[in-house]
Amino acid sequence: MAALPVLALLLLLCWGGPQAAGQKRKEVVLSEKVNQLMEWAGKRSVIRMNGDKFRRFVKAPPRNYSVIVMFTALQPHRQCVVCKQADEEYQILANSWRYSSAFTNKIFFAMVDFDEGSDVFQMLNMNSAPTFINFPAKGKPKRGDTYELQVRGFAAEQLARWVADRTDVNIRVIRPPNYAGPLMLGLLLGVISGLVYLRGSNLDFLYNKTGWAFVALCFVLAMTSGQMWNHIRGPPYAHKNPHTGQMSYIHGSSQAQFVAETHIVLLFNGGVTLGMVFLHEAATSDMDVGKRKIMCIAGIGLVVVFFSWLLSVFRSKYHGYPYRYVSS
Repeated sequence: MAALPVLALLLLLCWGGPQAAGQKRKEVVLSEKVNQLMEWAGKRSVIRMNGDKFRRFVKAPPRNYSVIVMFTALQPHRQCVVCKQADEEYQILANSWRYSSAFTNKIFFAMVDFDEGSDVFQMLNMNSAPTFINFPAKGKPKRGDTYELQVRGFAAEQLARWVADRTDVNIRVIRPPNYAGPLMLGLLLGVISGLVYLRGSNLDFLYNKTGWAFVALCFVLAMTSGQMWNHIRGPPYAHKNPHTGQMSYIHGSSQAQFVAETHIVLLFNGGVTLGMVFLHEAATSDMDVGKRKIMCIAGIGLVVVFFSWLLSVFRSKYHGYPYRYVSS
């Protein structure tokens, strides 16, 4: 009976020894992986990965850190304009995290280019780029760990909100200074000052109603077409179907839009507005009757055609809308 405690102790040591050794080895491997990632992050905010690095540092356990991976195709022969635009925003986000005071080894930003890691694309059954996926510290990526690029756009601020939602890491996006706005404002003020100086004795042009109306109309058309939404969300210019190669310039959802769609809507709104101006001039001008009739017909034609196209865009985004005007 006295030998039973000794036997139990020996069994416990035999069982716990391999477990402890395995746990120690995992800790060593994890420490090596984290140190290597920190070294790479110190040199470049976005770590470039090929297939081997991806499998070792992202897919293989152990891992106590999250990795945000951008799958892209940046080589010129791929002709992925959206990839370049998204990469610029992604770099801004990664730099904002790397150089913030809250930077830790809890999260890393990485990139897999198709020409450097096509095997990774095949492994994940991925056939489009750019794509952002969060690989959490524990478990496999869930549905929400794939960023909805078509809905949210690729602006760094939108990506930061998604990262905070998936990892609880809040990143304050800091953009590099952009001097284009102040330069354009200075140029505009310079032109206005020059005009005032050259025509100091005759400032009637400042009271030109037509000029001010044209400026106001351009501003209204730009805002109603969605330019401010583009500035905030940073959507892609258009979308190319990876299977058919077909380009889409109108987004199929009412919750998003492409930059090209903004230009199309602006053109259609401008056509309707021009038609209304023609109709107004035909009704109020002092021209002869023949010219007024021609202007009236042209105005009606512009309003009918462009409003019909505008309604067609609306129908394509709000599926099930039953009404149409001239064209479908």
